[in-house]
Amino acid sequence: MSARKQAVFDAIDAANKQDPNLEDSQPAELLYGQRMSAELDRLFPGASETLQIAARGQHVERWKLARSEYPDGRAGYLAWRKAQGVHHAEVVAEMMTQAGYSAEEAESASRMLRKQGIKRHDDVQALEDVICFVFLKWYFAPFAKKHSAEKIQRIVEKTARKMSADGRARVLAEFDLPDQLAAAFQD
Repeated sequence: MSARKQAVFDAIDAANKQDPNLEDSQPAELLYGQRMSAELDRLFPGASETLQIAARGQHVERWKLARSEYPDGRAGYLAWRKAQGVHHAEVVAEMMTQAGYSAEEAESASRMLRKQGIKRHDDVQALEDVICFVFLKWYFAPFAKKHSAEKIQRIVEKTARKMSADGRARVLAEFDLPDQLAAAFQD
């Protein structure tokens, strides 16, 4: 690992260690970042450094923008998610610049974190596939316990639509989903 990439990973991890929310006795976003890196390494072993950094920084300081500060409902949720993407992009770009990355490299990671170019840019799409895998692998089951079957079906369908064809095929190969949920990942 290059020294500058390690410096950015260390900065992201240090920021995420401040997360007051715990999961498995660890700061939740620190754990999430580690899961994103591990899943990226597994799914895309030849990923660029900027994609590796974007994956690790996907939820950097996520707790700082509380969902409760935005209106209820879908519009409020989407505004919160957009603000999160902008925040993550700004924080990661600053960390990259401080570690010696060029403005172009920092902007590349920022674009991924803002989801600009999904379905059109390979690295942005790879990041989205990794996000979906991490959700399905670690967060879907607890989420599903809290929501109706109809809402779960809608979420799974939205998740599948965001993924690449290769990503959807891997989901079908790797996860044992009930038929009605698996159908969302079939082409």
